[in-house]
Amino acid sequence: MNFTVKDILDMEVTLALGCTEPVAIALGSAAAATLLPEKKIDSIEIWIDPNIYKNGMAVTIPGTGGMFGLDTAAALGAYGGNPTKSLEVFESLDDTTIKEAKKLLEAKKVTVHLREEVGLYVQTKIISGKDTAESLIVDLHSNIVSLHFNGKEVKDSPLLAKSKKNGGKHTLAELETWLRELTLVQILELTSDLDDKDLDFLEEGVNHNLALAEYGLKHGSGLGIGKAIDRLLKQKLLVKDMTTSARRLTSAAADARMGGAKLPAMSSAGSGNHGLTAILPIWATKDFIDHDRETLLRAIGLSHIVTAYVKAHTGRLSAVCGCSVAAGAGATAGITYLVGGDVHHMEGAIKNIMEDLAGVICDGAKAGCAIKLNTAAGAAVQAALFSLQGVNVKDTDGIIGNSTQKTIQNMGELSHDGMGQ
Repeated sequence: MNFTVKDILDMEVTLALGCTEPVAIALGSAAAATLLPEKKIDSIEIWIDPNIYKNGMAVTIPGTGGMFGLDTAAALGAYGGNPTKSLEVFESLDDTTIKEAKKLLEAKKVTVHLREEVGLYVQTKIISGKDTAESLIVDLHSNIVSLHFNGKEVKDSPLLAKSKKNGGKHTLAELETWLRELTLVQILELTSDLDDKDLDFLEEGVNHNLALAEYGLKHGSGLGIGKAIDRLLKQKLLVKDMTTSARRLTSAAADARMGGAKLPAMSSAGSGNHGLTAILPIWATKDFIDHDRETLLRAIGLSHIVTAYVKAHTGRLSAVCGCSVAAGAGATAGITYLVGGDVHHMEGAIKNIMEDLAGVICDGAKAGCAIKLNTAAGAAVQAALFSLQGVNVKDTDGIIGNSTQKTIQNMGELSHDGMGQ
């Protein structure tokens, strides 16, 4: 089965408001709540996989004034989420719905169950008097595969239709199977298929992620790394070069997003933070070289494709920090492309960043992710520039293979077999 670059963008690149794990929980609750005759909620139960649990438990939910938690996401989704907005389900929250959600949480009426099986999974059950509403999300954060009301399957909900991309033509599993077989040459060739409409879409993603960066730099939200870099530049303790500029922009956006700013991110491969890392280091790099709009946006398109390619090997959610090894690989490939490198330079850059960041773990989404995005952004620039200077890790070194494909296969083995537990 063959896919196009449009299929990749459609399935892997989308707007998300807030961290996508609590978003998925809220979407499941919001979808189930639509089946109820009235929103008199007695209790909510959710069943989630270990990675949803890890990534959703500590990150701030946008527009709530600092609320966080798995149970919180479920309650907010049920009372105030708009499931037709998919990964922007939190956009419709207001003071009234937040107040209702808090009442349910204070009454301890939301229960979280942890499944043993690994694999993206969010099952929601809402009790309202004699009525029971249920939803199930699997594989993709927005992939609502079933709805039930009082035990009977609901088949005509538009929410189910929205869970299938391209009119239900392709599934994520099929896309990932196809991606895993590609070489870097074939991936690079896909960028030539990007048309004007695709480039406009990619630019829209840049604008959304830049808005988050500007928010983080202005307000110093989250850990305030971006704003701290600005202070260090003024004190002349850092210099404004390609690496520092990439770190500044990317970490500031993560500060805003992990700090609960009510601004959507253009996500990549199911993660808003991946989207920040895949896009912003490349955008920061442009200020130091001659470039044109088309080449810049094609570099960002390449970054999204490489990010999806790595995630197809490591898993949608895993113990490995995808911002480092997946979006970092995408960003370094894009930077190499932007500064005029060929496919061999890109292969070297990806190997360099894999050798550098392969062991970075994902310990859940939270404010501290900004530090990892800061590292990934700087490493992406460094790996690209090193490769352009002929500095490439050899395939006799550790996890590195004799090709990009083999290196990333090794990364997948580390992620699944080495770090699964």
